[in-house]
Amino acid sequence: MTRPLLSIVVPAHDEEAFIGRTLQAIHAAAEATGLAYEVIVVDDGSTDATAEIARSGGARVVPVVVRQIAAARNAGARVANGEMLVFVDADTIVTGRVLKAAVAEMRKGAVGGGARAVYDEDTPRWAQRAIAVVVVLMRRVNWAAGCFFFVQRAAFERVGGFDERYFASEEIHLSRALKRLGRFVILPESVVTSGRKAHTYSSWHTLWLVARMLRPGGLTRREHLGFWYTRDPRAPTRRRVRTGNEQGHE
Repeated sequence: MTRPLLSIVVPAHDEEAFIGRTLQAIHAAAEATGLAYEVIVVDDGSTDATAEIARSGGARVVPVVVRQIAAARNAGARVANGEMLVFVDADTIVTGRVLKAAVAEMRKGAVGGGARAVYDEDTPRWAQRAIAVVVVLMRRVNWAAGCFFFVQRAAFERVGGFDERYFASEEIHLSRALKRLGRFVILPESVVTSGRKAHTYSSWHTLWLVARMLRPGGLTRREHLGFWYTRDPRAPTRRRVRTGNEQGHE
């Protein structure tokens, strides 16, 4: 078999409501690059149909029980065959335009990077404004958002992958490590990610959760990071995430 040049890793925990559309978008985007590719879903202790949907969606499923996003991503990278790695969250829609841009940058020598992130259109307005501000700040300091992260395999292995001491902010630590090796790029193209948390938590509750996680040691302890690691029973089981094509992108 031809060794895949592009490996796309999707960490997932109880993502049956989103994983199908995410994988459809990934396959379409990867095919647009013209490269050989593979899709790996790291099923991190799911109790729903995530694994079954992923297999039927053409992904290789790697089961783990770590309940940590950094460790799940690293588990996918360890079994990947590609020289170029792309990490996509299970509720994020990637277009051919953004994936081709990422591949082009890596072929031009970039060690890695990310892209702009926007919420799907039915996300509350306060959250859409908040992510716009975060995107501007992260572009200024040249850090990639975790929902879409690309990296040369050699550079990824050289810095040790995602830092598993952290249960959140692992993409920032990896961005900083990679920047010391070479050119790190934040693409102007966008990916569309789910704003489902904003349907569960109010703006003030979200600020409180962020303040709690920023306390000393907060990023290294799962119990301080319920925003990511606890599913609120009030949360909707499914929010429709529009594809980039529907938003006017390629």
